[in-house]
Amino acid sequence: MRKNSIKNTRINGEVQRELANLIRGDLKDPRIHPLTSVTAVEVAPDLKTCKAYISVMGDDKAKEDTLAGLKSAEGFLKNQLAKNINLRNTPQIRFVLDTSIEYGVTMSKLIQEVNNQDFEQKEDDKND
Repeated sequence: MRKNSIKNTRINGEVQRELANLIRGDLKDPRIHPLTSVTAVEVAPDLKTCKAYISVMGDDKAKEDTLAGLKSAEGFLKNQLAKNINLRNTPQIRFVLDTSIEYGVTMSKLIQEVNNQDFEQKEDDKND
């Protein structure tokens, strides 16, 4: 199976959806932040491993605690995936912190600040 095949894309989507539901509903670990989302999943073509990209809205401590909680729940999550998704092999899950959303928000704020400064400068030039 090729990495970007239709089957692999469909499996990635199914695993992502199921992991998001499990994290949101079934995990009772207090370390896991309530604003945790699964942004992407990459299942290897041989279905042995899986990278789950996790986004956490919060400070650095909340991110570390959430990753620690998810790593301790890997066995439970793998077991639930095996029950809910019919795959030949259930992949070993590895959680990776995804900071792309946070980066996007920061860049948007910076662009907005530059636009505001530019607007203020134009207004000052008109008044002079």
